[in-house]
Parts: sequence; structure tokens; C-alpha cells
Amino acid sequence: MSALSGLEVGHVVAERDVVLSRESLVRYAGASGDFNPIHYRDDVAAAVGLPGVLAHGMLTMGIAVQPVVDWAGPDRILDYQVRFTRPVVVDPETGAALHVAAKVGQLGEGTARIDLTVTSAEQTMLGKAQVVVKTDG
Repeated sequence: MSALSGLEVGHVVAERDVVLSRESLVRYAGASGDFNPIHYRDDVAAAVGLPGVLAHGMLTMGIAVQPVVDWAGPDRILDYQVRFTRPVVVDPETGAALHVAAKVGQLGEGTARIDLTVTSAEQTMLGKAQVVVKTDG
């Protein structure tokens, strides 16, 4: 029986906790080529009015979808969209703890919309984060 059979609206299909460190940001910058100093320098982040060094938006987006990819499989992802609502501030000592919960939001003909809730410090970081997965075939 497939993990994608018997889905019901409201069912949590995946959850994950991830801790980002400043080292995580440096590694992501190297992999992505995004060396904007707001992602690694406190002085630059403060100079532009940010509350601290921020995680890359695409890194946050990737972390958010990964539990769904692991659950459904990469070949079943049909669409993925998010709205960035709050930046993920990564403390130099404690980092940033993210919690991702993936819940069935809607069922369609051969598809399911999975709604993601991504929180850090009890605040929601992404709005309208939704993944459409293929449930048949």
C-alpha cells in the first residue's frame, strides 16, 4: 500500500525539525553562489535594518519542501509555491530552529495539495506554502 493512498484532508504526512547554523549559511552560499553579506555578516545586516543575519530564502524554501519530497518522492512533485512572510534570523551562537509540518490541505483528481507550516521561535516563516503532489500512477 502506497503512502499516497488513503489520504484525508487534515492528515499530517510529514514533519521535520532542522537547526540552521552560520556554517549552514556559508555552505549554502558556496553551493548557490549567493554571497550576499546579509547572510553572514552581522554588521551588514544591521546597516540595512535587518534584525540579524538571515538564512537564504531559497534555503528556507528547500528545507520546507524536503519532508514532502522524502514522503512522496521527487517524481511526484507537480508544483511548489511559497510566500515569504518573515525572515529566518540565524543567531551566531544558537542558530535558528525550524519546524516543518506538512498536512493534506485538499484532494483532487489524482493530486493532493500539501500545506506546509514552517515555524521558528513560534512564528510562522512562510505563508501559503503549498506543494501539489501526484497521488496516482
